[in-house]
Amino acid sequence: MDFSIPDDVMVEEKRYEEFIAKHMLPHLAAWYQEGKVPRDFFLQLGQGGWLGFENKEGRVKEQPALKQAVQFEHLSRHSPGVAVAVLVHISLGTLGFFLFASQSRKNTLLDSAVRGEVLICLGNTEPTAGSDVANIAMRADKVDGGWLLNGTKAYVTNGSLSDLALVTAVSDPGAPRNKRLSMFIVDLSAEGVSRKKLNKQVWMPSDLTRIHLKSVFVPAENLLGQEGRGLRQVLEIFTHSRLSISALTLGTAAGAFNLGLQHAKSRAIFGRNLLDFQSKSFEAADHWSKIEAARLMLWKACWAKDQGADFRFEASMAKYLTVEIARAVSAWSADLFGAASVISDHPIHKFPMDAWASSLGEGTQDVQKLIIFRELMKRLTT
Repeated sequence: MDFSIPDDVMVEEKRYEEFIAKHMLPHLAAWYQEGKVPRDFFLQLGQGGWLGFENKEGRVKEQPALKQAVQFEHLSRHSPGVAVAVLVHISLGTLGFFLFASQSRKNTLLDSAVRGEVLICLGNTEPTAGSDVANIAMRADKVDGGWLLNGTKAYVTNGSLSDLALVTAVSDPGAPRNKRLSMFIVDLSAEGVSRKKLNKQVWMPSDLTRIHLKSVFVPAENLLGQEGRGLRQVLEIFTHSRLSISALTLGTAAGAFNLGLQHAKSRAIFGRNLLDFQSKSFEAADHWSKIEAARLMLWKACWAKDQGADFRFEASMAKYLTVEIARAVSAWSADLFGAASVISDHPIHKFPMDAWASSLGEGTQDVQKLIIFRELMKRLTT
């Protein structure tokens, strides 16, 4: 059993580190102040081949899950907020399009998304439909040549930035819960679309947007996947995306830990450095062990996906474990900085808030425990 990262991934990670150092870190403070990730950054990621997919011999393929996880962890160590903006385009928008769009639609749009020229987000959550994914209220009514969509998506990351949104809506109100939804590709510049950026304090500088659709016409070819399978499709997207958000959350934990540890090595209190106190040194050992355990769980989940195996069980365990350690270690690191950690532009300030945000994306901790338990019972009864 080989736990090392493949050489090609290591080479790519080094190139990615150099890219981040040149194209993100010098501008990060300005992005936070402006409250947005510039579109040029996505174009630069696309030029470098870092948007999760690649075109080989005229066919777009998803890059290995492990490679993506390593890159998301590295990016999130510096800024979980920038990482989530990239994640939404790759692991929710482009991935959903890749999994379910017709070949003709892929031919027209997928290359542009992989290059970062067209940005795609996912609109699913509504005031009554968060963890209960099936409880969607947005309506999709058939008309000549397509559909009319009416309703509101409450919390859409990249909603103000994106060109297209993959949207779930009720296409058959009389059908069972698992067959009443369909997914649609919505042009966010279409007539009847309105967007409002929301004021949030997590995952900065990415945006969070409310998208309202009023009699928005969606042509028939923009039905994504099969009619009536919207719930299954969005849940499948979330299963894949749990690998990415687990890597992002792991990076949140590692970034906070590194800041805290470096500070504790030099901060003196009661005439001694913080790490000279056994309680703090033991806490550091405990947190790092759990970060490493969560990383191994994530790598196992990525390995399962890259082998073409079922990875639902492992993905939920990775999400659960990375959130647990990110919450704990980010609070611990903030405590090490004392009162300075409450200043909004202090480097540590964002990490506890962003760890909290990670617990909500792609299913809360209780949702992960529900999935884990169901998958466990399947294995125990077969």
